[in-house]
Amino acid sequence: MHFDLVDLRLFVAVAEARSITGGAAAAHLALASASARIQGLEAAVGVALLKRGRRGVTLTAAGESLLGHARLVLHDVETLRSEMTAYASGSKASIAMLANTVGLSEHLPKALAAFLREHPQVSLDVEERESADIAQAIAGGTADLGFAAEHTLPDSLDRFIFSEDRLVLVTAPRSDLAHHRHVDFNEVADRDFIGLTNATALQNHIGKYAARMGKRLRFRAQMRDFDAMCQMAAAQVGIAVVPEVAARRCARSMAISLVKIRDPWANRKLAICFRDLATISRPAQQLIAHLRAAAR
Repeated sequence: MHFDLVDLRLFVAVAEARSITGGAAAAHLALASASARIQGLEAAVGVALLKRGRRGVTLTAAGESLLGHARLVLHDVETLRSEMTAYASGSKASIAMLANTVGLSEHLPKALAAFLREHPQVSLDVEERESADIAQAIAGGTADLGFAAEHTLPDSLDRFIFSEDRLVLVTAPRSDLAHHRHVDFNEVADRDFIGLTNATALQNHIGKYAARMGKRLRFRAQMRDFDAMCQMAAAQVGIAVVPEVAARRCARSMAISLVKIRDPWANRKLAICFRDLATISRPAQQLIAHLRAAAR
C-alpha cells in the first residue's frame, strides 16, 4: 500500500475544510485533479474515506483513522525536513563513534564532554563494541571514528595512541593472591571470578584469551560496571579483571589489592582510529583533533 505525501496533505486539507473544493484550493490543486487523487487514495486503501453530500463531505470511520495518521506523518516529515536543512547549513551535525568497554567507561567521558561543551551544534552517538569489531566497522564506513586496542587495527586505518590500558587482577586484601606483585593468568583461571555482563566488549576480550588456554571462566557474579566488580572482590566473592585506571580509582575508597597480569594481552595501547580525514565530516575531523590534543 503506497501513500503519496501530496495525497495525504490534500486529504488533511479536505477533512479540515469539509469540502473537496475547499481542500483543493488549500492544497493549490485543480478541483478535477484533487477529486481524482481522493478517489485514487480510496482505491488504494480499499475503503471509502469520505461521505459526499450536498453540503460537503464528512469522514467515515476509516477516514477519521487516516486523518490522525496523516497528521502524524506530515508532522514527522516537516521535522525531518527542518533537521536536514539544519545539517545542510552546517548548524547541526551528528558524529557516530564506536568504543570498547574501558574507553567508554574510563578514558573518553571527560574528553568527549569537553568537546560537546565547545560544540553545542554537534550531537554524538557512542556505541560499545569489541576492538576487532570496531576496526571492521570503521574500515567499512559505518562509523566516523573509533576507540580500540591498537593491536587490533589494520594498517589501512589511520590512528594515534590515546592512552595505555593495563588489565589487573583485583582481589580482597586478605586473599592469598594479595601479596603477589604479578601473576600469570593461567594460575588463576580456575578460580571464581567477578565479571561484567556477557554483552560487554571487555568481557568477550578476556573470555577469548581464556578459551585459547583451554579455560572457561567460572563467574560467581556478573555486574554492570567496574565499581560493582571491585566491591564484590573486596567482599571476597571472587577475583576480577579490571582496567588499572578503574581499579586504582576504586582503591581510593575500597579495601582491594591490585595484582598485575603478566600475559601480553593484559597490556594494551588504546588508539583513536579513523579513515582518511578527507573522507569524513568536518565535525568528525574537529573531534579527532580535540582527542589528539587531549592525548598529549
